[in-house]
Amino acid sequence: MSFLVIGECVADIVRAPAGSGAPDRVHPGGSPANVAYGLGRLGRDVTLLTQLAEDPAGRLIADHLKGAGVRVEIGGVPARTPSAVVGLDAHGQAAYTFDITWTLEAGPAPLDPGFTPGITPAHVHIGSIAAVTEPGSTAVLAVTERLRAGATVSYDPNVRPDLMGDRTDAVRRVERCVALADLVKASDEDLAWLYPGEGPHTVAARWLALGPAVVLVTRGAAGSLALTRRETVTADAPRVSVVDTVGAGDSFMSAVLDTLAGQDRAALGGLGAADLAGLLRRAGAAAAVTVSRAGAQPPDRAELDAARQEFAVTSGREW
Repeated sequence: MSFLVIGECVADIVRAPAGSGAPDRVHPGGSPANVAYGLGRLGRDVTLLTQLAEDPAGRLIADHLKGAGVRVEIGGVPARTPSAVVGLDAHGQAAYTFDITWTLEAGPAPLDPGFTPGITPAHVHIGSIAAVTEPGSTAVLAVTERLRAGATVSYDPNVRPDLMGDRTDAVRRVERCVALADLVKASDEDLAWLYPGEGPHTVAARWLALGPAVVLVTRGAAGSLALTRRETVTADAPRVSVVDTVGAGDSFMSAVLDTLAGQDRAALGGLGAADLAGLLRRAGAAAAVTVSRAGAQPPDRAELDAARQEFAVTSGREW
């Protein structure tokens, strides 16, 4: 099956904790780009509709994506490739400062990006800055609405407060994307910013009422949560040594999409507790591999299978 991911690429300039003496590192990033890259690493047929400038950062990111087999479709060329300074605390937790514009063009060519004529993607993934930042977000939603008649849709808000503007307006834009999606993944930090004082179960129930069949919530070292209209399932996170958390949620998302590949809307709505538990464990293993090494470096299929076996042995239970 074919995947279309729509969204930004970002050059992540990763700065080590103050006093560590480590140099800055530049990594290809951007949440949607990371999801596409993760799917490519898992052997999936994936196209990324994005924007890249013709500069060193743009070439670095394009080569990185193509190295995983991702087809890159350019929907406009910005003056410079977006960037983010990523500050790491002593625990490897990342905080971002962005320099980004998003002006995606949705002309005739990007509406069928990179696919054989007459063939539409089986799944569309949207998220992060690109899904809520004008003027490009209008194009993202237009493409998604056009394709969802023949494709399932996933969404990850991947909230960046510095870029979201007024909270009430941000919630409105996020909930419009939620309503388009069949599956939504968010972090507990996303939910805390969007809905202060509300627990993840409350927010997930609200989002389910908007239309998705499945809502997933990641909670870092506390594990993850999956909700449908019939089931609520939690999973622990595997214990690993954290280098940094860059791309962990995106790796989780890629593994989710890989695991659910080929499931239509009815099948997603019918996922049982065992299905959801297995989904969370596999996605959690992918995120654990990613945080164990620098930058957004998700596992390939062999690495993911090996990690699940290792976590099963060390935890004494199924992974």
